[in-house]
Amino acid sequence: MANKLNVDGILLFEQPFARVPYENYRKVFRTTQRNVERDLKAVQATANELVKQSSSGDVSSESAIQSIDAMIITVENLKRKLSELHDTAGKPTQDVIRERLQHLATIENIPTANDPEFGRWADTRLDRWLVDWALRNGKEKTARMIAKEKHIETLVDIDLFSDIKRIEGALARHSCTEALAWCSENKSALRKMKSTLEFDLRLQEYIELIRAYKFQEAIEYSKKHLVSWQETHLEQIHLAVALLAFPPSTACVRYKRLYDISRWTALVQSFRQAIYSLNTLPAEPLLHLSLYAGLASLKLPACYSHSMKNVDCPVCDGEAGSGSQGLGLGKLAEEVPFSHHVNSTIVCSITGKIMDADNMPLAFPDTGYVYSREAMEEMALRNNGMVTCPRSRATCQLSDLRRVYIS
Repeated sequence: MANKLNVDGILLFEQPFARVPYENYRKVFRTTQRNVERDLKAVQATANELVKQSSSGDVSSESAIQSIDAMIITVENLKRKLSELHDTAGKPTQDVIRERLQHLATIENIPTANDPEFGRWADTRLDRWLVDWALRNGKEKTARMIAKEKHIETLVDIDLFSDIKRIEGALARHSCTEALAWCSENKSALRKMKSTLEFDLRLQEYIELIRAYKFQEAIEYSKKHLVSWQETHLEQIHLAVALLAFPPSTACVRYKRLYDISRWTALVQSFRQAIYSLNTLPAEPLLHLSLYAGLASLKLPACYSHSMKNVDCPVCDGEAGSGSQGLGLGKLAEEVPFSHHVNSTIVCSITGKIMDADNMPLAFPDTGYVYSREAMEEMALRNNGMVTCPRSRATCQLSDLRRVYIS
């Protein structure tokens, strides 16, 4: 069927769309699991102790009742916490997952790209990508405004990027507290990813203690937080311990590098990479990736020739390749490779249409410049049968043009 939707191709961009709320729900599940395990462990310990005392006859009826009452209170508190967690995080996250999956399922029932329903779906997707771009570029107010006006609050990740902004802001202020709290919440996932973010943060806190000449605190900190990493980071731990003997003004390159303030910038980048990987978010905005994909399919060497530019080609738009700050998509196209065609195609520089058997290429007899028959016939109708080459300005009769055969 013509213009049939390539659903698999469309869904290539949508993995983060479903993954982000899934990761949020997993976080809620892990929090619930920790609460249950901690409180039930306390109840089990109290029950075991009560059974032990009962067996030996060392417990009175009043003491047993007090222990049982304490267990009941613990279980009731656990029930209350789980209920609040479900209402404040669990159920809303479930609703988000449901709405996003329903949004993706819509395209499976759309037969062709010409269907009006697909146009509406694509408009919503573009709104989502605009919000994603705004959030990545620090324009949270704009992102919230678009999401509210388009009624897509559940389809965008404003809360996630708010957390990213908060944690990165703390790192910019030389504080690792928020980032370490995030690492603690996602410890198992980071371990599976083999991320070293937590160690890097711990090492930086240790370095800051030494920078402040708090040597005893630094030693205690290294015993508590660095030694446990010795199996994988022994060399770095050795450097960290030796740093005690070198002041921040040291000229020794190995230790001067540890005092370098630019390490905080590297930590911001490491955190961003970790949280993006955890949520399968690409490093580039989705809007850019979609533009790259489209531009890569159109980009040709002719787009960078001033004499060959096509006004209808987005790659030719702007000042692509000229080194100036062009305003068109041509500037963005500089970062993508040229398109590759298994079978060569020739495009008319006047109409932008492909030349084939139905729209054959015609060449000027003297210069050899080639244009489509459709373009030449339209030109001849306007000029009493005469055609003019836009590049060489050579003029001749339409009948004088030579037909070109593509092999």
